[in-house]
Amino acid sequence: MTRELFLDDLVPGQVYRSGETTVTEADIVRFAKDFDPQPFHLDAERARATFFNGLAASGWHTASLTMRLLVDGEMRLAGGIIGAGMDELRWPKPLRPGDTIRLESEVIEVRPSRSRPSQGLAKVRTTTLNQHGEAVQVLVANLLVVRRPEG
Repeated sequence: MTRELFLDDLVPGQVYRSGETTVTEADIVRFAKDFDPQPFHLDAERARATFFNGLAASGWHTASLTMRLLVDGEMRLAGGIIGAGMDELRWPKPLRPGDTIRLESEVIEVRPSRSRPSQGLAKVRTTTLNQHGEAVQVLVANLLVVRRPEG
C-alpha cells in the first residue's frame, strides 16, 4: 500500500499515475440512462447522426471514472481527495466504448493556509488519457490537503 501524502510531501512538478479501466458500451448506456439520457450516450445507431458521430460517454461519466482512478491511484492524500473547487474541466475528445483510460496528475501549486495551519491547498492538473495517449478529460482542481501533524 502506498503511504498517505500530506501537503508537506507535495511539490510542484510531481506526477502521480493511476491504474487503468476499460469502458464498455453497456457501461456508457447504463450511466447515461441514469444521469445523462441523450441519444449520443444511449444508442449507437442514433449517435452516428450526431455531433459525436458515434456512441460517446457522458462527460460526467468520464469525470466519475476519473474520480475512481484517482482514489485508487498513487496520489493517496491523507484525509482523502477533498475538492475545494475547479479552475478547469474540459473534454477534448470523447470517451468511446472499448477505450482504456488512465490518469496522470501533476502538482501545479502548493499553498499552506495562513488561517488554518493544519491544512492547505494543492492545485493539481489531472489528465485522463485513452489507450492512444489522447486526453479525453483535463481537470485542474484545488484540493484541500492536511499538513503532517507535529510531534
